[in-house]
Amino acid sequence: MNPAELDRIEVITDDITQLSVDAIVNAANESLLGGGGVDGAIHRAAGPRLLEHNRTLGGCPTGLAKIAPAFDLESVGIRHIILTVGPVWHGDQAAEHEKLGDVREDVMLASCYQQSLELAEAHGARSVAFPAISTGVYGFPKQRAAKIAFSHVLGWTRQHEQLERVVFCCFSDEDAKIYRRAIETRGSWMTQRKRI
Repeated sequence: MNPAELDRIEVITDDITQLSVDAIVNAANESLLGGGGVDGAIHRAAGPRLLEHNRTLGGCPTGLAKIAPAFDLESVGIRHIILTVGPVWHGDQAAEHEKLGDVREDVMLASCYQQSLELAEAHGARSVAFPAISTGVYGFPKQRAAKIAFSHVLGWTRQHEQLERVVFCCFSDEDAKIYRRAIETRGSWMTQRKRI
């Protein structure tokens, strides 16, 4: 892999609502009406108009994504909020070690990233930030999620020029280390993973 391929991808620990990016991704629930964690933080920062807008969207199935204006977050330069619904992890501990793509939740999480990237590009975004989708209360194994996230973002940036910057915005330094480790060790698992 050419190191230049990684120039557009970064991992940080920060508040996703304060980043200087065109679009942020919200790890939402199917109602799109707010919740805890990142979802709650984004709703608070974007203000009540986000909730009003999301009521008109009719929810969102797991694995898909929709887009909303950034509302109050426009003051920091964010133009779009991409709402995606990650899968709840139902696998057992043994399933955590299966090949990527062998578990249904893998495919659904991969779809979240794909759909979000497509929406970002369709709406002219040149930069986008992702939280660690599904790794909080939804229980998706963090290392597995990081591998899926990185492989899809890398695949996208290899084929699309528009996105100049993709940020994995982690809640903690510990989570950021997991994402950085997934990037550093990509050769050992990307060549063996199933296409998801």
